[in-house]
Amino acid sequence: YCRLMSDAFPILSVRDLAAVVAFYEQLGYSTTYRFPPDGTPEFVTIERNGSTMGIAARKEGDSERFSYWAYVGDVDQTFATLTDAGAEVVAGPRNEPWGERVASVRDPDGNVVHIGAPAPGQ
Repeated sequence: YCRLMSDAFPILSVRDLAAVVAFYEQLGYSTTYRFPPDGTPEFVTIERNGSTMGIAARKEGDSERFSYWAYVGDVDQTFATLTDAGAEVVAGPRNEPWGERVASVRDPDGNVVHIGAPAPGQ
């Protein structure tokens, strides 16, 4: 899911995905993407008046409540640039089942930042 390579948005990690989505729907947000597309979602993107936010089901034992997603032109190159500058690695570049190449680092304050692009061949 990548409408524009310049898209970037916050991601909330929550215990009860359905309840949090319902809360934001009451504020006028609507679901624009869900993964997986069938069954119980693990991740949704919601949007309101051009403002986008991701909501992810928090996995057991995960303490992260917030992260940031930024689309880039080249995940591997951006990952190398960030880690060469001292960014802590959370997860190296990998192709995900939803069709994107993703890597994750921490910003200087410890927040997780995911960088992504369409996986090669997508």
